[in-house]
Amino acid sequence: QVQVVESGGGLVQAGGSLRLSCAASGSSSSINAMNWYRQSPGKQRESVATINSGGRTNYVGSVKGRFTISRDNAKNTVYLQMNSLKPEDTAVYYCAAWISGRGYWGQGTQVTVSS
Repeated sequence: QVQVVESGGGLVQAGGSLRLSCAASGSSSSINAMNWYRQSPGKQRESVATINSGGRTNYVGSVKGRFTISRDNAKNTVYLQMNSLKPEDTAVYYCAAWISGRGYWGQGTQVTVSS
């Protein structure tokens, strides 16, 4: 049974930083891409950042230059370093691990940025 667990959310002032972590466990197959998504009230879930097994990254335009996704393949863990946070970054952040074409999701972690 694959489990995906996020951590590191919290409350921060605008301009501050947070680092999210996501650990995937229980898979006998290799993890392909890992993503961070976010969803705020009344909005659709959006992909924030993606990193594939080779380390190639992709970001949504609104976070480019502020967020950095990275992964530790030995630990099956992905990180999201978030700098220069803005109130509009407030959302529940979810991690997804893609294994053999199937996505496994965590429960989400709340990030709140106060102005």
